[in-house]
Amino acid sequence: MRVLITGISGFIGSHLAEYVNSNLNQPQLYGLIRPHSSLANLKKVSGQVKYYTADLLEFPSLLSPLDEIRPDFIFHLAGRGAPSFSSSLPARTVEVNLVGTINLLEAIRELHLNPRIVIASSGEAYGLAFADELPMKESSLFRPLNPFGVSKAAQDMLGFQYFKSYNLKIIRARLFSLVGPRQPEYCFISGLAKQIAEIEKKKKDPIIYAGNLENKRDYTDVRDLVRALWLIAEKGEEGEAYNLGSGQAWFGKEILKTLLGMTRAKIVVETEEKRLRPADPPILLADINRLVKLTGWKPQINLKQSLLDVLNYWREEI
Repeated sequence: MRVLITGISGFIGSHLAEYVNSNLNQPQLYGLIRPHSSLANLKKVSGQVKYYTADLLEFPSLLSPLDEIRPDFIFHLAGRGAPSFSSSLPARTVEVNLVGTINLLEAIRELHLNPRIVIASSGEAYGLAFADELPMKESSLFRPLNPFGVSKAAQDMLGFQYFKSYNLKIIRARLFSLVGPRQPEYCFISGLAKQIAEIEKKKKDPIIYAGNLENKRDYTDVRDLVRALWLIAEKGEEGEAYNLGSGQAWFGKEILKTLLGMTRAKIVVETEEKRLRPADPPILLADINRLVKLTGWKPQINLKQSLLDVLNYWREEI
């Protein structure tokens, strides 16, 4: 079985690689990485991985690797994945996530490949939801509130269009908020955890800078998430979308309180203007009934354990 992961060196990609090599019987695992990408996240991945360098914005660079690999499964995880940064880089965010996906799908078409393709969309595509629309179902309207959400909504619809127009075996995974070791520091939870670890090591003043603590997000541990990704790749209906979340949402202030309870350091919390988004969905909460009915998947790692694992990750890194 040939499995290709775009963005394999990233947060989700590295955990998915770890899952594939640890749980599948003799997989042939391949990864697409950008030129000059760090492979630090892949140091803990057991088993063999063969890497190819390609740029999703350079269509010709995709043809040779795809033709050589001829994958049975493709997990398209590569792209710009930071809602917090997307407002300052809107054009780049949309270009990478949308044009990059078009180039990948066009390369698959040109080479007459026939893999099952999981496209990683996002709960941010839903954006603004009203009280009577919660939790968010796969049929919910898209009202994204940042360029990242717009790019993911477009990428999601592009996947449906290529399924209908060209019969590509595309399944759309709408990922809600994630947490886990190796998460980039620009993500909300990881950023807080890193600051706590720095304060414990006396590498910064005992002040945590936070953004909006009043919104609610549906968090899933990345190690649970990659199980769900594999299950929908195997069992998902082509052309369909599946919410991947926990089905529970927490306030940012609850997350911060739990993290502060894991340290003995005396810490002051301050709001930092640059961490606030121009517009922020008050709540992102997934209805995961479709996923559960299809696969029987349920989260196995509770949020408190996930938070501790992220904090300990940064304690080791700093």
